[in-house]
Amino acid sequence: QLQLVESGGGSVQPGGSLRLSCDASKFTMDYYVMGWFRQAPGKEREAVACVSIRDGGAFYGHSKEGRFTISRDKVKKTVALDMSDLKPEDTAVYYCAAVRRVGANQAICLSTQMFTYWGQGTQVTVSS
Repeated sequence: QLQLVESGGGSVQPGGSLRLSCDASKFTMDYYVMGWFRQAPGKEREAVACVSIRDGGAFYGHSKEGRFTISRDKVKKTVALDMSDLKPEDTAVYYCAAVRRVGANQAICLSTQMFTYWGQGTQVTVSS
């Protein structure tokens, strides 16, 4: 069974950094686009970033580029999300997701409906 497992969430003070990791060891990664989404209480799930595993092409959600960086490790079969200068409004459950396709674009990355596989999520709390 294909599973995505997130790790690395936690509590951090404003201005701090965190690195989330998504274990995709059961996936044949070259044929997938993988992404990070987040959902804050009372809000809709929104795109943070996604990456085409085969060619590394990365796209970011609205106003996400700069503080968030997505990367993939094809050997370890992981996708990471590096987050810096975190703000209280970044508090959310962060989800790793995947869709079987080669190549990504902005439209795909922004759409939660495009993604077929989802992890259970990891909580990120930014608070002083």
